[in-house]
Amino acid sequence: MRITSLLALLSLLFTVPFQLSANTQSVKTFTIYHDSDYSNHNESAYAMKMGALTALAEVDYSAQNYQINIIEKDNRGNSNRSLLHMRQFLKDPNALVFLGGLHSPPYIKNRDFINENELLLLVPWAAGGPITRYPSDKNWVFRLSVDDTKAGYRMVQYATDTLNCKNPQLLLENTPWGKSNYNSIIKAIGDKDTKVDWFNWNTKINSAKIILRKIINDQADCILFVGNAIEGAEIIRAMESFEASERLPIISHWGITGGDFFSKVKTALQSNLNLHFIQSCFSFLNKPQATLTKHVQEQATLLSISLEELAAPAGFIHAYDLTKILLQAISQTTLTDNVSNNRANIKVALENINKPVNGLIKEYNQPFSPWTTSNTDAHEALGVDDLCMANYQADGNIYVIQNN
Repeated sequence: MRITSLLALLSLLFTVPFQLSANTQSVKTFTIYHDSDYSNHNESAYAMKMGALTALAEVDYSAQNYQINIIEKDNRGNSNRSLLHMRQFLKDPNALVFLGGLHSPPYIKNRDFINENELLLLVPWAAGGPITRYPSDKNWVFRLSVDDTKAGYRMVQYATDTLNCKNPQLLLENTPWGKSNYNSIIKAIGDKDTKVDWFNWNTKINSAKIILRKIINDQADCILFVGNAIEGAEIIRAMESFEASERLPIISHWGITGGDFFSKVKTALQSNLNLHFIQSCFSFLNKPQATLTKHVQEQATLLSISLEELAAPAGFIHAYDLTKILLQAISQTTLTDNVSNNRANIKVALENINKPVNGLIKEYNQPFSPWTTSNTDAHEALGVDDLCMANYQADGNIYVIQNN
């Protein structure tokens, strides 16, 4: 009897996995390529991926009997690597959607390629203004994130109205992203004579000190900063090195929150250094919590995601909301094995969402529309009223300052 039972158990162990594998193979799978900087800014890449996965988990990672999964594609912040991923995507018969990442240059530099090849790009982070403004109705890029054409206005408004900054000076990274911010910030300030300094990627603390000394000597009374976490940490540490009376308030773009920033500047921030940065107007710290917020927290916990420990929570928030909009668009189409047709149908559906989508930031009513030269925000899900300023709490959590 014992031998028979053992044989039966062994038979079960070996046959069940085979049956599961066979069933899995019979299910068609579509993939979402997540093109992001998993090497240098993993905090934001991970947050975006987890936000999208949480939204997918709510529908059991499936739509119309098709499974949907996410593939990590590490672009390392390099536009050429991102282009390689785009080429791979277009050759993949299962690739449904290209989910963007932190950096704007890959999508600004490759914008023509994206739209000419009908690559369906959804952007939950990269903020460069030109990304969604391809001058044609054949515009395949949709964003739910900070938009630089509006971010500059909110940063300037906070600097002048709240901090009473009379002589702001710009400190921008020397990339297409930094340059797109220059135009929007100068427009918001309304003074083309406003001084600007540029820095390159991998700027270190000694070079940062030289730049800051120049800005201080220029009699600036605050700094409008656009850069990412790596260089941003060097700037903050450099500012800490100056006497307290010389330190200037820094009003930053949200790029600093995309990496391991807080742990590197915690000591500097404890020395009463004045730092504020832009975010979308939602936080898991908001009280009282809405029903959806509680649900998302529960769903994230089931996936072993600690929302309290996310270093870049906005990435999660944006990707979650954007994926929910995507799922609504998919529900308005009929999926087939022809992935090119699916992308085209989803694009049209995204421009014609026919029911409200309840997201963390807000309820989205027709978040996108067909792009025209008279409607340049057609592929932007968020507006200036959805953008707030924020700062770091002592424990590293991001506190969002709600607009009045």
